[in-house]
Amino acid sequence: MARIENSQSLSIVIPSLNEADNLPLLLADLRLWTDSLEICICDGGSSDLTIFTAELAGANSIQSPEPNRGCQLHYGACKTKGDWLLFLHADCRMPKYWHKVIKDTINKASSRNIVWHFDFKVQSKKIEFRLMEYLVAIRSYILKRPYGDQGLLINRNLYQSIGGYKSLYVMEDLDFIERITKKHRIKSLGLPLYSNDRRWRRINVFKKAWKNAQLRKRWRRGEDTKDLLISYYNDKE
Repeated sequence: MARIENSQSLSIVIPSLNEADNLPLLLADLRLWTDSLEICICDGGSSDLTIFTAELAGANSIQSPEPNRGCQLHYGACKTKGDWLLFLHADCRMPKYWHKVIKDTINKASSRNIVWHFDFKVQSKKIEFRLMEYLVAIRSYILKRPYGDQGLLINRNLYQSIGGYKSLYVMEDLDFIERITKKHRIKSLGLPLYSNDRRWRRINVFKKAWKNAQLRKRWRRGEDTKDLLISYYNDKE
């Protein structure tokens, strides 16, 4: 693979909403990057110490013009300057060697027209999560449908040519991925990305997966994502 002559810069965009408990761990992982690194926390209106936590760790924090994840992701991307963009959720954890693989990837000219994702892993020893990881792997490798909790690494020029994330309250990741796959390849970095199990602690994993599938069907029928967001959180009760 041909390498790019000049080292490529990286900007990391993290949407947040009351993530003061989770951000320190992720930001500690990101310190493994040895070159200059731009970290942008795009907040959706936190009422806890998220902003203070981000700034204490040296990250930039900005306020999203709209309180939805799609807008946070796109606004954060527009406010950063790196040649490459890495989108992460605030409650994820990176593997120890992430920086070496990412650096090698972005400095290859052949990587610029490919969108890259991590492999989904859950920070839990429960057997049902191993099955979930297997099913997500099938969806990602065969159907080419990685979701937002798998991270997304993309060259800025490619991001802009696709049109970026749309201001959607939910389904922003699926909408973006579907536009990507019409013209470009999606590949795994071969790196795990560990998700916090907090979303599934009080619910049946497979029942929740079924409900999410129903939400996707409603989205495809054209329902407003604000209504879908209400259904999503009502289902969590």
